[in-house]
Amino acid sequence: MVVAIDVGYGTDSAKAVGVLFDWAAEENHKIIIENIEGIEDYIPGSFYLRELPCIMALLKLVDITTINTIIIDGYVYVDDAHTYGLGAKLWEALGGKVEVIGAAKTRYHHVSKSVAEVFRGESKNPLFVSAIGCNLEQAALKIQNMQGQHRIPTLLKKADSLTRSD
Repeated sequence: MVVAIDVGYGTDSAKAVGVLFDWAAEENHKIIIENIEGIEDYIPGSFYLRELPCIMALLKLVDITTINTIIIDGYVYVDDAHTYGLGAKLWEALGGKVEVIGAAKTRYHHVSKSVAEVFRGESKNPLFVSAIGCNLEQAALKIQNMQGQHRIPTLLKKADSLTRSD
């Protein structure tokens, strides 16, 4: 099972959404949502301090032993020296037992060698895919082959949109 996770933020709260699915699926199997109060402030360069607790709270709603892959909206590493970013910190928090794939919409200037550009649909803008616990090329291929005709795969878009809905 795969879970695509996104987190949306309010003033002092967050809404974490997970869309559970199989790689070949066009539809999700289950949606999980966790609302979190009293979140950390955003600190440039340490985004994981804000988002990781939200993701970990969300993952308490599922049997983590059934999850093979977690996809996040972000990066695994914050630079080409493999300094741990959100994705790697999540992988570490889970004891390295679940592969983590980052699918970011914007380029992070300090990361070029540890990311693959994935073009989908007719878009001229890539997704920036990074991974830990699996091969980068395999991770990029998985994101490339997800359902949907647009730059953002259908189920990733669903997680994103649900973070903003009531």
